[in-house]
Amino acid sequence: MPEGHTLHRLAGALTSVFGGHRVRAGSPQGRFADGAARVDGTRLLDADAWGKQLFVRFENELFVHVHLGLYGTFDVHDDVADVPDPVGQVRLRLVRPGAYADLRGANRCALVTAAERDAVLARIGPDPLRADADPDRAWARISTSSAPIGTLLMDQSVLAGVGNVYRAEVLFRHRIHPLRPGRSLRPSQWRAIWDDLVVLMGEGVLSGRIDTVRPEHLPEAMGRAPRVDDHGGEVYVYRRTGQPCHVCARPVRTQVLGGRNLFWCARCQPVFRSRAAR
Repeated sequence: MPEGHTLHRLAGALTSVFGGHRVRAGSPQGRFADGAARVDGTRLLDADAWGKQLFVRFENELFVHVHLGLYGTFDVHDDVADVPDPVGQVRLRLVRPGAYADLRGANRCALVTAAERDAVLARIGPDPLRADADPDRAWARISTSSAPIGTLLMDQSVLAGVGNVYRAEVLFRHRIHPLRPGRSLRPSQWRAIWDDLVVLMGEGVLSGRIDTVRPEHLPEAMGRAPRVDDHGGEVYVYRRTGQPCHVCARPVRTQVLGGRNLFWCARCQPVFRSRAAR
């Protein structure tokens, strides 16, 4: 599933290519025909992302709400001589002279009002990529929860935009075991995690990939081969099960939690033991 930085990049691309233009909107697949007809020929103002939720804003205060889910894509094509015929199951196509965008496979594509958009936003946690985000909102949930921090970071009602890669990597960077209860974290630990996510995810928006290793652990610094993976980017533990940790050389471990794979290093991220259990 695309993580939050991907949605913010997409919002920027849609705004850059279509913002301020009157667009033709259609649903070649037919599943969004009524919604597309209501915005067809109107001006697309901009697009914005909150975590994994994307809202494309049109005049008359109408929004196309998109959640890509696991398999969705929203491909933006600029500077084209001709707009080709749709290929595959295109839920929504946006067109202006010289540009088009195709949405396929999304979990959600719906036309909503401003009030309906606000209701969606009220249900999700703060997004580290937004300047208006309040990390204390997430901390209020984390600090009182017995759930593992690895679960809480992926709960979009707690924190918006963090997926499996950023979860694994930020916990490694702060030496926190993913099964540690949220309420066992200190406020300073949470704030360090938040600040790190702001930087890491912001770099992801700029580069289009997730890189989380510090300079001293890059391939050229360690004399190792670059990572080869369809997700791209240099990481510490994500999808590195059984491979040596870049810091301590112990094999990276994995375990399923809530239907998703956890990745961590048992030495660098030791099991948390409360004072009462010691």
